[in-house]
Amino acid sequence: MKQCFLIFFLLLGSIAHAQKTKEESATEKFVLKLHETKFRWMVQKKLDSLNNILDERIQYVHSNGWVQNKKEVTEDLHSGKLIMNSVQVTEATARVYKGFVIVNGKGNFNVVVNGVAVELQLLYTEVYAKRQNGWLLVSRHATKLIP
Repeated sequence: MKQCFLIFFLLLGSIAHAQKTKEESATEKFVLKLHETKFRWMVQKKLDSLNNILDERIQYVHSNGWVQNKKEVTEDLHSGKLIMNSVQVTEATARVYKGFVIVNGKGNFNVVVNGVAVELQLLYTEVYAKRQNGWLLVSRHATKLIP
């Protein structure tokens, strides 16, 4: 009898784990797509869409140490102080934690900062948090890769 209960609980546990893994996989895929869409919105200056996924308290850390909040990111894109000509994500992975997803990625960034064109290869980390209105980017930090 004890063996039947043990087998039942082991089976139940593996079913619950498989279901959680499916949910995590779907969340990873969704956030990875959102993360790439965010870059497209930045290139296309779709600032209303971008505003909807940036948390009010975001810290957006650029590879040169420049730290921006939500208002500064969108204002600089709007004014042309920062122009994102193109972004090509070359690698990206996501890990789900309770209420958060961490994205680690690499990419090629063609940007203009204060009128100066720059080509960058970056390694970056983005943290997305589940909020009432969906997944929001709460933190981003980039580092230059040396070719």
